[in-house]
Amino acid sequence: MTTAREIMTEGAECIGAEESVLEAAKKMAELEVGALPICGTDDRLKGMLTDRDIVVKVLAAGKDPAQCKAGELAQGEAVTIGADDDAQEILRTMSEHKVRRLPVIDGHRLIGMVAQADVARALPDAKVGELLDALSV
Repeated sequence: MTTAREIMTEGAECIGAEESVLEAAKKMAELEVGALPICGTDDRLKGMLTDRDIVVKVLAAGKDPAQCKAGELAQGEAVTIGADDDAQEILRTMSEHKVRRLPVIDGHRLIGMVAQADVARALPDAKVGELLDALSV
């Protein structure tokens, strides 16, 4: 069975919890991504920061993105997938939590990301269709 390690995009970059949301936005633009994992000083994943989070929770709320820390936007425990988890677990986790991107963890270390596009490239159309249906609700 296909595993997260096989379909993930390697080399995911984090934004530090103490870095500003402005720095996160610049990094997103530079990397051409819409989300970044938030990592603490202990190198552990603290959450995810999306471009939508920046717009809704910072800009629309009248906060200064240069003063707001990325870690302030981390909510609860991050939804992740293990590197050796199979495709069924990826689909289940994405569907259950309604997320389009999953950080891939090996032990406690972030090693990559599985995005909806990675799933679409690697899995049969029927499985991808089920995922799209679940995320569209």
